[in-house]
Amino acid sequence: MEKVVKRLIELKKTISTMESCTGGGVANAITNVEGASEILKFSAVTYSNEYKIKMGVSSEVIDKYSVYSMETANEMSKNISLFTNSNYGVGITGKINRVDKANLVGEDNIIYISIYDRDNDKYYNKKIKAIDDVRSKNKEMIIKIIEEELLNIIE
Repeated sequence: MEKVVKRLIELKKTISTMESCTGGGVANAITNVEGASEILKFSAVTYSNEYKIKMGVSSEVIDKYSVYSMETANEMSKNISLFTNSNYGVGITGKINRVDKANLVGEDNIIYISIYDRDNDKYYNKKIKAIDDVRSKNKEMIIKIIEEELLNIIE
């Protein structure tokens, strides 16, 4: 994330995250870089539907598409960006190697990533498959993909 943080500092742009299955891993990767306080405004780990909704995700979107959908990831990325007045918002939702008894709908081992560019009112979406039996390895892969996507967007 070092390149991402440095580039955002150069551009005087900010970022916020609303993470579910990554459990704050993206924010952690950002804050591991010196100077991150200049660009990271806020991060929320919204594991439950209740807190996704409290952070602005439409309950109608969750009901219609499921909490595990690109539509929900888009709601997460846009709402965290608007809530914090950040240039970029990152939303991540999905299932990694487990059945969610509270949300049985949605594909297993699929992760939905949305990066919202508030300045251009544009979403960048990526749907990926969990490929490892070890949860932490999948989270590392997801964070790496988000890092690469952010670099492509902000370069």
